[in-house]
Amino acid sequence: MTVLGVLLLVLGTTLVVTESHVPSLGMLGGPGVLAIVLGTVLAVAGLGGGVAIAAVAAVLIALASGGFLGLAMRKGTAARRRRVRTGAEGLIGRTGTVRSWGEPSGKVLVDGALWRARRAISDDDGDELREGDHIVVERLSGLTLAVRRAEDWELVL
Repeated sequence: MTVLGVLLLVLGTTLVVTESHVPSLGMLGGPGVLAIVLGTVLAVAGLGGGVAIAAVAAVLIALASGGFLGLAMRKGTAARRRRVRTGAEGLIGRTGTVRSWGEPSGKVLVDGALWRARRAISDDDGDELREGDHIVVERLSGLTLAVRRAEDWELVL
């Protein structure tokens, strides 16, 4: 019975640690906590401890591993909500500067890189973009940015 308890403790700990590295919203950590609690009860009972000692140990271990699991789940969900900062998706919403423009397309500088750009469909401003104008990236299609003229409030950062 002690060996089974220790095996459950190892399995449960492995599941809880895996949950902290692979956020699965508790699908691994929940059963891990249960395995730890059951393993604690079996190990303490197998070593000759009474029911009261096994229950107290199980509650303390459950609180500690449940707290660790809750922290891991909170950090995992916070990471999922974060805005993408790299790659193509990270360019959307960034501001840049027009380097050259000839309707309907031109070159813009965004985050230190020169991109081909065209006007976004949502850009209802009739004025042509000129060199030095500030723009905002609306979307990315291949290696061409769809941009619109930046509004004053978007330039204050």
